[in-house]
Amino acid sequence: MNEMDAARHIVAESRSIVVLTGAGLSADSGVPTFRNAQTGLWQRFEPEHLATEAAFRDHPSMVWTWYLWRAMLVRSVAPNAGHRALGAWQQHVRSKGGLLTMATQNVDDLHERGGAADVLHLHGSLFAYRCLDCRQQASFDPATTGVKADQHFDESTVLVPVACAHCDSGVLRPGVVWFGEMLPQDAFNQTIEALEQADLVVVIGSSGLVQPAASLPLIGRDAGAKVLEINPVATELSRNTDVHLASTAAVALPELLADSPA
Repeated sequence: MNEMDAARHIVAESRSIVVLTGAGLSADSGVPTFRNAQTGLWQRFEPEHLATEAAFRDHPSMVWTWYLWRAMLVRSVAPNAGHRALGAWQQHVRSKGGLLTMATQNVDDLHERGGAADVLHLHGSLFAYRCLDCRQQASFDPATTGVKADQHFDESTVLVPVACAHCDSGVLRPGVVWFGEMLPQDAFNQTIEALEQADLVVVIGSSGLVQPAASLPLIGRDAGAKVLEINPVATELSRNTDVHLASTAAVALPELLADSPA
């Protein structure tokens, strides 16, 4: 039995599934990984130096505009075949009375646009906003700023953060998890609960290096679930998987799930 046949076998036998996705899945749509999202004005910065509360307070316009640009870059691309296959699979599993929980480290909305529902965003979202000071959630569309995915920025074209409508002093910040911040506890706890009940964990496009998300597949494995990894290269997780498909999600998932239509 080859790896694809083995993967199909465990998928067919599974009724409670958790899918954990990382940057490799969105890279197939043309979204640069976090550390590659440095062009033009931002090339002189390490991305880690922009993704902190301290950086936002010290350089609010620079950081705000970088996140607006990233949001509009995501809006300029489409879900790939991997996203669409996962969305159709979730609908199919749920229609048969099964469970399929989607949890992602990605801060884009490509899962949702690919047809998935109730996605747990472990690192937050580029399209969720809240006040930096009072932390009140806010509705905001980055497209209203006029920022374009292919725009060239310099110091004269960065934008001032939007004022909070709920307090006198705050401004909006992106709803992503910055370095030094806790993961969203509801999303994290729901993911753990699903892993503890899963019979299959599918890990897609994740380097397996970012904690605590990197440890999540092992929670499922320790609870008795099979682990399937889809990644073109081997990772730290690979030696603990039941099957490793050495491929991108956009290629492997449609083939793997061909017999599981929506």
